[in-house]
Amino acid sequence: MIIIFLIVSAVSAFIALKLPPVYESTARLLMESPQIPDALAAPTVDTAALEQLQVIEQRLMTRSNLLDIARKFNVFPAMATMTPDDIVSAMRDTTTIAKQAGREQATLLTITFDASDAQTAANVVNEYVTRILTDNTASRTSQAQDTLEFFQQEVERLSADLSTQSAKVLDFQNRNSDALPGTLNYRLTEQSNLQERLASVARQISGLKDQKQRLIEIYRATGQLDNSRAVVQSPESVQLAQLQVDLDQALAVYAPTNPKVTLLQTRIAKLQAKVGIDAARDPAPVPDTPPGTGIGVQTAPADGISSPTLDSSPMSMLDIQTTEIDSQITQLTEESNDTTKQLAALKDSIDRSSGVAVQLEALNRDYANIQAQYDSATDRLSKASTGERIAVLSKGQRIGVLDAATVPDVPARPHRQKIIAMGTALGLALGLGLVALLELLNTSVRRPIDLEHRLNITPIGTIPYSRTPGEMMRRRLAILFAFLVIAAGLPARAWVIDTYYMPIDLILAKVSTKLGL
Repeated sequence: MIIIFLIVSAVSAFIALKLPPVYESTARLLMESPQIPDALAAPTVDTAALEQLQVIEQRLMTRSNLLDIARKFNVFPAMATMTPDDIVSAMRDTTTIAKQAGREQATLLTITFDASDAQTAANVVNEYVTRILTDNTASRTSQAQDTLEFFQQEVERLSADLSTQSAKVLDFQNRNSDALPGTLNYRLTEQSNLQERLASVARQISGLKDQKQRLIEIYRATGQLDNSRAVVQSPESVQLAQLQVDLDQALAVYAPTNPKVTLLQTRIAKLQAKVGIDAARDPAPVPDTPPGTGIGVQTAPADGISSPTLDSSPMSMLDIQTTEIDSQITQLTEESNDTTKQLAALKDSIDRSSGVAVQLEALNRDYANIQAQYDSATDRLSKASTGERIAVLSKGQRIGVLDAATVPDVPARPHRQKIIAMGTALGLALGLGLVALLELLNTSVRRPIDLEHRLNITPIGTIPYSRTPGEMMRRRLAILFAFLVIAAGLPARAWVIDTYYMPIDLILAKVSTKLGL
């Protein structure tokens, strides 16, 4: 039992002392909240904290990163004989990344690395942290700059589209300026005025023809002219009288501020001024020619009514009047033709107004859509510019170092005390088990009951085994010899180790260090 206990305990102590130390270095990172509230300036990069940590982990544990870090710090002693796949696998096995995130909880990232050297473990973790911070800053800045550049290009594109569409609208309005929907009411009013004017001119022409016919008939019947009709009104006077009648009719229907009434008043004022100038220039009426001066009939005028001609060289009053009437008829006919052409042009523009309105509405709708997109892009560009400044100045959500990695003083593994304690307990258990097993397997007779079971007899009495004085002396000498050997051997071994291997105090210091004492 004692031998087994000592052997197992010694083996466990040997294993505990010979296992290579494993140093563990840890760094803790914190996902910090934005320094500028989102309500004041929304960041360009809006990614959930846990998602960011997952992306960071995947980027950190890439093959190129792990190989670069392992070769930079010569993490493994046997790297010269290891393949790249073995190095990457070993780096991933010795790296532990733990994420902590939750509702109303801080978002933490814990990075741990195990190495056989304490300085190497700290160097690797610090390199991890440096790369995480650098990559996170570069990633956020790059995303913000890409977003800003995108919206700058979008604003430039929409600005060009807006200018193009504006030019299309302007060109269309210039080409259809006579049929724009905005002037439709004015053109309808003008059409009504021209129609009334055309009817008025027709009435004036008819009246002049009747007047001429009556003059000729009176002259043929009496040989004289009616003195009351000796003065022939000018076209402007006739038109002025007709406009006065039209104005009186319009005022009976419309208000004084109506555009139609205003237009008639303006035309009347102009004609009154013109008639006044003509009257000042030629105030005297033409005297009537007395009968018997040899008045004949004038040949066919424009209206088809023959006018009498003068037999003498001076032009007679009838000739003057009929000539004046023919001149007025010609002037009014030209005015009627001009009015008819204007009505035709107005009718054409009014007929085209509906189609022009539809096309113009489509162009304006496209312009409004582009304008809305441009306004939206401009607003987003402003936000992207603010977000880019936030990212460059690191005022948004970022990763901060909560606890930096330090060089560990003692190895994290193996737990030598636990190994020795477990080995000692195992040795004791094995020793006790062996004793129990020997007891179970021992079939010698040691009790009266054993005699009954073995010989099927009932003994009258039992006498215990008694050693002879010689046996007792030999047993005592053996125990004394073993004690002397142990007592003399231990100092001798200690002297040999101290002299030829290493001083005992250094050995004890190393053992204490390995055991963590």
